[in-house]
Amino acid sequence: MVVARDRVIDWIKAYAKVVEENRDYLTQLDAAIGDADHGANMHRGFQAVLNKMPEIADKDIGTVFKTVGMTLLSTVGGASGPLYGTFFLQAGMKTAGKMELSAEDWLAVLQGALDGVIMRGKAEVGDKTMVDALTPAVEAFRNATNEKQSMSAALALSAEAARKGMESTIPIVARKGRASYLGERSADHQDPGATSSYLLLKTAAEVWSNNS
Repeated sequence: MVVARDRVIDWIKAYAKVVEENRDYLTQLDAAIGDADHGANMHRGFQAVLNKMPEIADKDIGTVFKTVGMTLLSTVGGASGPLYGTFFLQAGMKTAGKMELSAEDWLAVLQGALDGVIMRGKAEVGDKTMVDALTPAVEAFRNATNEKQSMSAALALSAEAARKGMESTIPIVARKGRASYLGERSADHQDPGATSSYLLLKTAAEVWSNNS
């Protein structure tokens, strides 16, 4: 199974819709431990991304990802812009010139994006950030690929691992970002960045599950 360029664009469009549908939810999560703007910021960014789609519909996947990253950097406020911008810019570097993605390509995208986010945000697992969702998701996809499972199965396992990682942030006392200012009061709240990261990978699994 490979994911063609058009299906990559389908994923980005679908995620923009998911962000719109979950804008208030993400904002509520952020209101508890942050600036109450994660949903609004992500929605603004991905609406701007949608506006760019006609310009890049015939480009390679690397160009698509790079354009998404640059758009998010320029339109999304707070920490989300630099972090999600870095995610997609790193993804673009791993897919330059490609018109389809194999499982190995997607693993390289995930690992490169995670490495970029870690480098940019200086966060690690346990800090109550998007890294808590992305790290197990990458590991799950790698393990499934090594076990020769289908790409659809690997995507589903990756999304499920991201969900568990997202939920693992609830009891954590934040050590990075705006939430860290709250100290012990940041516990018992789910991290909004981990939540939007889970939704990103869940959307990929759903959109690409029927791809062949």
